Amino acid sequence: MGALMMHVCLVAALGAYLCTAAPVLGGLQVFVTPIVSVRRGHTTTLPCWLNPPESAEGLEVRWFRPDQFDSPIMFYQKKKFQDSSQKASYVGRVSFGLKDAASGGLTTGDLSLKLENAMIEDAGDYTCYVSSDQGYDRASASLIVTEMGTSPLLSAEWKEDHMVNLSCESVGWYPEPSLRWSDQKQVLTPESLKNSKDSSGLLSVHSWLLVSSSTEVSCTVGVSNEESKEARVHLENHPQPEFIQSSSSSVAGWVAFALLLIAMLVLLGVLCYKKERYMFHLR
Repeated sequence: MGALMMHVCLVAALGAYLCTAAPVLGGLQVFVTPIVSVRRGHTTTLPCWLNPPESAEGLEVRWFRPDQFDSPIMFYQKKKFQDSSQKASYVGRVSFGLKDAASGGLTTGDLSLKLENAMIEDAGDYTCYVSSDQGYDRASASLIVTEMGTSPLLSAEWKEDHMVNLSCESVGWYPEPSLRWSDQKQVLTPESLKNSKDSSGLLSVHSWLLVSSSTEVSCTVGVSNEESKEARVHLENHPQPEFIQSSSSSVAGWVAFALLLIAMLVLLGVLCYKKERYMFHLR
């Protein structure tokens, strides 16, 4: 029987997405959830299913990355997993998952991919491909892998004319984080903003700006659709250079006093020793 050709691009309920120009599996269509997000090191599921629902136990199911059809992440054929051509970095981390709690798995056409211990390298596009002797269909989804970095670290350096050079730094983010300065009234424009990547692929951000020494300033760092982290400083409550200098003088004074006290105790000890010797000779 000849394969039925369809060209369709649909957005269904709950964000399901299909865009295909392939022979359809006897009227069946493949749907996916277009975007899935997961925290690095966690487990997630990329939903993929047949519509209308039908058992997929006898079908060929292949999940693969772009341009890697022959090195699939997961390959199911003849009712068992075919591991010989599986992409090495996914060995032991992938299996069939459930798109929701009510799913019946393969018997109801659920082809979802379960991915464990998500890594930065896993981010990107995935294709869910299904075929039989009646044709094939496919749909693609994007996986976003995120990592929360450290809380911003603020440091201040006092300048002339009551100005302060504020620095903000945060490390260990993915993808590239945004950094925003603000005071009580408005968003502030930084003098500098730099991003860098470490050997593990995680990103850091560093920025600085000049502000008045009487300002309350916050630095907020985060990635899209994830919780952000903030640090805040009340500059008017921090020591000015004059205060720091007077504090240093005070410390020096205490050191001098301690040295004088030690010298007096030593002198007193010597006098007591001489007195004891004098009394001993009188006997």
